[in-house]
Amino acid sequence: MTADGTTRIGSDPAAFESFYRAHITAVQRFVARRIAEPFLAADLVAEVFLAAIGSAKGYRPSRGTPRNWLYGVARNVIAAEHKRQAKFLVGAIRAVGMRRLDPDDLARAEERIDAEARARELYRAMDGLPKGERAVLELVALDGLDVAEAARVLGVKPGTARVRLHRARRRVGGELTTSAPATAHH
Repeated sequence: MTADGTTRIGSDPAAFESFYRAHITAVQRFVARRIAEPFLAADLVAEVFLAAIGSAKGYRPSRGTPRNWLYGVARNVIAAEHKRQAKFLVGAIRAVGMRRLDPDDLARAEERIDAEARARELYRAMDGLPKGERAVLELVALDGLDVAEAARVLGVKPGTARVRLHRARRRVGGELTTSAPATAHH
């Protein structure tokens, strides 16, 4: 989708439909790597697209591709959810406005979440990282952005992103090696 198409998703239903179809799978994967609960993950995916509609006029191609911009929106939506959970009981949040998923939707969400289990293991290993190092590692290692794209999403210089990525990989690498299950050799 062109930059012009991305800026129109808030006012042009056809542009939004095209944008949604082009990016729904990437957003679902992005959220599933960070959220283990299927109902909450589905709700947050919807929130990401609602937030994108609301901020589409502010999209600037110079800050990255539409997908990378959408990852930035998703990071903000997920961060906002984490803040809400810190203030309220998780059960109360889930009870408010939870919609019913049909069995096929729930099965697909559970499959996606299971498929992202290794990514969640990485997140546990990353818990001790400083915020900036963790953010760049997530965008590069989990979301497939290159360092320059991650720098644009985070609003930092590419050199800063490279240094943070190197430090994060060094710190997390040792953690994953020590926590990885032993494999049997035949």
